[in-house]
Amino acid sequence: MKKTKLILLGVIAFLLAIAFACSKSDDDSSGSATVTTLVSSSAVFSSTATINVAYTGTATLPYTGGNGVAYSAGTAIASTGVTGLTATLTAGTLANGAGNLTYTITGTPTSSGTASFVITFGGQTVTITLTVNSATTADCSSATGVTKIVCLANAFLATLTTTQQTSVVLTLNLTNAKRWSNLPCGLSCRNGLLFSSLTSAQQTAALALIQAAAGTSSGEGYDEFSTIRTADDYLGTTASGYSSGNYVIAFLGTPSTTGKWMLQFGGHHYAQNITYDAGVVTSITPMHEAVEPAGSFTYSGTTYASPLASEQAAMANMLASFSTAELATAKISSTFSDCLMVPGSTTNTFPSTKLGIKVSELSTAAQAKVLAAMLPWINDVDATSAASFTTIYTNELANTYVTYASNSSGVSGNASSFLTANTDYVRIDGPSVWIEFICQSGVVLSGIHYHTVFRDHTRDYIGL
Repeated sequence: MKKTKLILLGVIAFLLAIAFACSKSDDDSSGSATVTTLVSSSAVFSSTATINVAYTGTATLPYTGGNGVAYSAGTAIASTGVTGLTATLTAGTLANGAGNLTYTITGTPTSSGTASFVITFGGQTVTITLTVNSATTADCSSATGVTKIVCLANAFLATLTTTQQTSVVLTLNLTNAKRWSNLPCGLSCRNGLLFSSLTSAQQTAALALIQAAAGTSSGEGYDEFSTIRTADDYLGTTASGYSSGNYVIAFLGTPSTTGKWMLQFGGHHYAQNITYDAGVVTSITPMHEAVEPAGSFTYSGTTYASPLASEQAAMANMLASFSTAELATAKISSTFSDCLMVPGSTTNTFPSTKLGIKVSELSTAAQAKVLAAMLPWINDVDATSAASFTTIYTNELANTYVTYASNSSGVSGNASSFLTANTDYVRIDGPSVWIEFICQSGVVLSGIHYHTVFRDHTRDYIGL
């Protein structure tokens, strides 16, 4: 009996040994997945990526010396260099020898350059890299009007990170629309992104948009905006807080040829608020332009003419075209220290009574000078929109009023006698148009500097 038990135990041991031997393959599949080499130089991505564009693709990573073991899906590996992407290993089984690992790549790259992924698998560690391209430059050259402006707005947005896009595209409402100022206060009193925070490519895209929106009339529009910014750089050589980098750009609502949205850009001494609705410019106000110094200045070896020379000359020529009697009717005794409808105010309202002389009471020549005095402001938008608003204000010209204050040296026929001293002031006030021009004492420099405001009784913050 004992001998029988021993024989049975021997048989059982023999069978267990056979079973154990059969359960082990030649590649020892009961162990961990291992490879001899990960061939990072031969890694292939399904496509390149683009900055700020959601990406989904794969990376194929060759290996040698696989041991045939199955492996599970991996955890996400965050990219370095260019961030915003992750690589995740897809589950599979190693070949006995050479084969490929597959990683799924997802996310939105936050910059252009190289996204690197540190891969550790099967006892080996390598780095694979994915190229992230700069934003594709939109070709807006063949577009015209608002279509071109929307194209350029979207091209600018494509250069921005997701965080920047959130900062520049804001809700279209009255509170946001009224955040404009004549002060060197950066983002504390304005919406959007500072120019100083933009890369060179981003700033180039922003300026291309502003140039199209502000118009290309010589000495007006974009030219004027650029020179006013440079004047702030000039002030910055004397006092802190002044710089072209402190100018901003913002969209209230999403740029579109079908919906309503507002483009805001500006900074100290400049504020532009242009409203687009269904592919048409419906408002070009409120607008603020100013400059210190009032005359020419030299910055970085270049001499610039006063960017508001045309505004000052147009207003002075208008007043000089009035007869002595017309000037007497137009003048009021008030003294102004700034524009009445100042930038940044959320409470000021247009006066209910119009002051001065009615344009229909002026000579034909003087009436033409009143319209000409409006043009330097109207022409600070694209030519099509400028023509549209010129027609509106021309049709209302007869019921428009002109008034002025101070200008104690001003005489009929002498344009150089007007708008030369502190508190010299002039206003054009129509059924729609409202333009103010005032001379103020310099804040940073001696002498005077100019402040102006362009508003519209019916179109400011239109529909808000």
